[in-house]
Amino acid sequence: MTEKKAEIKEIIFHNKENAYTIAYAESEEESFTALGILPGCKKGSTFILQGDFRIHPKYGEQFVFSHSHEVMPSSEEGIEGFLASGVLKGIGPKAAKAIVSKFREDTFRIIEEEPERLREVPGIGKKRAESIAEAFKSHKEFAEMTLYFQQFGISAEYTMKLYRVYGKDTIEAVKENPYRLTEDVFGIGFKKADVIAEKMGVAKDDESRIKSGIKFVLMHFAASGSTFVPQKELCEKAGELMDIESFLINDVLAAMAFEDEIRIEKMEDRNAVFLMPYFMAEQNVCKRLLSLEKADLKPVSTEMESLIAAAEADAGIHFSENQKYAAKTSINNGLCVITGGPGTGKTTVINGIIKILIKSGMNVAVAAPTGRAAKRITETTGYEASTIHRLLEYYYSAAEDAMFFGRNAENPLEHDAVIIDESSMIDLMLMNGLLNAIKPGTRLIMVGDSDQLPSVGAGNVLRDILESEFIYSVKLNEIFRQAAESLIVVNAHRINRGEYPDCNAKDKDFFMIRSKSEREVLDSILELCENRLPSYYRDLDPSRDIQVLTPVRKGLLGCVNLNKEIQSIINPSHERLSEKTYGEKIFRENDKVMQIKNNYMLKWKTTDDFTEGEGVFNGDVGTIKKIDNDFNELTVEYDGNRYVVYDFSQLDELEPAYAVTVHKSQGSEFPVVVIPISWFPPVLSTRNLLYTAVTRAKKAVIIVGSEARMQAMVDNNSIKERYSGLKARLQMLLDSEKI
Repeated sequence: MTEKKAEIKEIIFHNKENAYTIAYAESEEESFTALGILPGCKKGSTFILQGDFRIHPKYGEQFVFSHSHEVMPSSEEGIEGFLASGVLKGIGPKAAKAIVSKFREDTFRIIEEEPERLREVPGIGKKRAESIAEAFKSHKEFAEMTLYFQQFGISAEYTMKLYRVYGKDTIEAVKENPYRLTEDVFGIGFKKADVIAEKMGVAKDDESRIKSGIKFVLMHFAASGSTFVPQKELCEKAGELMDIESFLINDVLAAMAFEDEIRIEKMEDRNAVFLMPYFMAEQNVCKRLLSLEKADLKPVSTEMESLIAAAEADAGIHFSENQKYAAKTSINNGLCVITGGPGTGKTTVINGIIKILIKSGMNVAVAAPTGRAAKRITETTGYEASTIHRLLEYYYSAAEDAMFFGRNAENPLEHDAVIIDESSMIDLMLMNGLLNAIKPGTRLIMVGDSDQLPSVGAGNVLRDILESEFIYSVKLNEIFRQAAESLIVVNAHRINRGEYPDCNAKDKDFFMIRSKSEREVLDSILELCENRLPSYYRDLDPSRDIQVLTPVRKGLLGCVNLNKEIQSIINPSHERLSEKTYGEKIFRENDKVMQIKNNYMLKWKTTDDFTEGEGVFNGDVGTIKKIDNDFNELTVEYDGNRYVVYDFSQLDELEPAYAVTVHKSQGSEFPVVVIPISWFPPVLSTRNLLYTAVTRAKKAVIIVGSEARMQAMVDNNSIKERYSGLKARLQMLLDSEKI
């Protein structure tokens, strides 16, 4: 084996996922083509490579290396090239030249040992000097880690994820228990952790491995919406995952139950296995709902009919009898659910209830699960609404390295009534946090559309509450005249009843473009986004106002490919637009993007009053305003005035959002919605998915694809089963009340 110390002169190919690299390299003796795993590879970097020269039949002589280790350059030219490569945040080519001109070959020592001296360079202040020193320290630590982890097949990208979680203790943390990665690191699943553990010598029947496999299966089901898994099914899935016998899994299940890591409970004639947080949450939600239902309420100020009449006069509206009944029921009871489809006046009822309660001297909070939904309530009612997380003052505790609700049982909300819109989106854990913060005597009014897709998170909260009949509920079913003029509304109700939508009526807002192949569907969507819709709706912003909603992520009509295609016509590459490639994604200034995981510690700042806060949530959509390749930062504007700065290492949390899945669109409304229809997996070709997609539109719906496939979706009223114990627990409470 030959050892070469060489500088990377040009990168021909670099796979970000596994760090496989082909590069032109130059040693003191010669120039050559190098092939191998090279984490953190940058033009200008210097590595010690261990390998051998081989002759490729097509490309000739190549140096194929199996081990690599980065070394810091020692010449002024090499140091400047290293700094100018962008590897250190805060230094671009211009700053690199100035720093090396000042400190020469002593540059690295200055950065590491005397970083305050960087302020001697014009243009570098205290904050920037500290940032450069911290980046240099992190780079050295990261280089050591990539060298260690490459023996386990962990790419530089995943090493960075580990480093962000564990910092300088990364190697020790993984050595201690490689399976903890499945819980701590976004994007690392059991199989990847299992490969690492196997290389570290962990046996197949090791208890820590089996525990991790069980938890992984439980979390996988939770990610799909279930709060528990039947024990038999859990053992089958875990056995397949780990290639071990079921009796080994049952033995570890018993030990985990004894240690309160899980809970095994009889549920509907089968053993149900819960992760403890979901078990505790289901129990607590039932307890809290019962206490709210039984509590005495602060009375309204005067006779109800007079309050309703005053609210009608104040808002310039007239309630239907069903809307009056909904208002009365919600105000006369501690708990109430109001449901209804589009055009049935849910917002009108919310507005009326707010006015009635305020007129009675009550303090009212209005909230929704997402920022977009909260903003829409504010715009339609004129009453300030917030996200549920913000209402509950969600915060990060550095001392405990965990997130908490500032409002809870010990510090409850000081409101007489809490109104929650888009309640179908509330998952079990959020419902648990909300109920903990609402003290008995407070009215809780939940409003939503029970026919929408269920929450992304685990649980079936709204449907379980309604089907248990534990709480007073009112269904709004009258479509009002103005709404009835919209085919969007009419067709949404037709779809919900199992009837086919009426398309392409003259001067209406619901259209279908029939296309035979997926390629035709894609071409039609691109033509709509680029030309047809902007020319028909003159005030339309193609990037902001057109939203493509697809059932799937992958394939020609999946959101991943649709985003690439739409980006190329809506926001093409231009010399004036900075961009950043991250894996297979290209982020460009002016792109529409979506946050795809909750990050409660991301800081934001508003431009109008300079308010600062923390938290960006799964499903939030914004626009890239700036990409700074010198500082490795990308700035996104949310809600028109809230700015968030992402480090490039956090870009796995963002996706282009010209096209999103229907599930990700919940709680949002868009002027124009375009829906591709083709063959999709039956579990995604469902009536309620099509219904949800259609109800996201305000101005127009355009369905593109096969009419037969669309009709098949309407016919498919199957709903993927979620394992949830909430309905059964509420029914048991209800039965015990009757005794």
